[in-house]
Amino acid sequence: MASLSKFGRTALVSAALLLTVATGACSRPATQSTADSAGSGPLRIAVGIDASYAPFFVAEQEGMFDAAGLDVELVQFGRGGEAVDALSTGQVQIAGSSDTTTIAQLRQNPSLRAMYAYEASGDYIKVVLRNGVDSPAAIKKMGIVPGLSQISTDKYLAANSIAPGSVEMISATPTDMPALLSRGDIDGFVLWEPWPATALDQGTGHVVAVTGDYGWFYHHWAITTAPWLSANEETARTVAKVLDEATRKVESDPGVAASATKAAVNVSEDQTIAAVDEIDFAVVNLEAADVESAQSIVDFYKSIGVLSEQPDLESAMLLNWYKDGAQ
Repeated sequence: MASLSKFGRTALVSAALLLTVATGACSRPATQSTADSAGSGPLRIAVGIDASYAPFFVAEQEGMFDAAGLDVELVQFGRGGEAVDALSTGQVQIAGSSDTTTIAQLRQNPSLRAMYAYEASGDYIKVVLRNGVDSPAAIKKMGIVPGLSQISTDKYLAANSIAPGSVEMISATPTDMPALLSRGDIDGFVLWEPWPATALDQGTGHVVAVTGDYGWFYHHWAITTAPWLSANEETARTVAKVLDEATRKVESDPGVAASATKAAVNVSEDQTIAAVDEIDFAVVNLEAADVESAQSIVDFYKSIGVLSEQPDLESAMLLNWYKDGAQ
């Protein structure tokens, strides 16, 4: 289970990592195949390329999907938005996606359905400031990745009474952030691992908070589309059961998670073990409180112009779906 925090508490993931992928087992980058849609071939599940997707890698490496009678192919995406797009176009049938990324795409993809959450954390995403920048008041420029990083940064500044317009936001990819910090092009960033650790290893930055410190927690949802779910609900519930087993395995044996994640996406074992300590992995129902949290994300996106209308959260979030049939 994730501890309440080493540094305090702060914000989350999902928006983007570059499509730089080392593949393993049956996992492969999205660019290698886009053919098999819902009607034929294996069940294709979109995943990211960091340790927060460890339950999927464990389920694959440990043969849990096979044991449940599922022919699954994990398809790796560097950016959360790309995974959701692939879901909408039928390239994959299920995706692991942050709440922030999913909500941002609901207007153009109203058939998206969130079935349950499988992880949450206020510790995995960290606020990194450049050495020499010793307080939030000294921040002039922040690097952001649209989506989770962006909203996490906004909430950090608001928690420290920093006026939104007083800080310049520099949009970049996660892989660019340590270099931008080192050159002094930005004063800080709010991101998930491994980018905070990279900045620390390079000696150019220091962690000042985690998102839980300022009351912000991200969630990863298992999402699909309404048409596919309607035709394949039994399969979807079987996947939920497998992920339930896999999240329990991740929590009870971080070494297995570390080995599976390294094989799938070449993340160091030490990094995955640290991530397991920072993230709460568990398959749980979406409930009314999750709708309230989702609405706060909608409100943020409206305030910056990402959303112009209210998405239908009641249809998109399937409350108590997992409890009703998968347990």
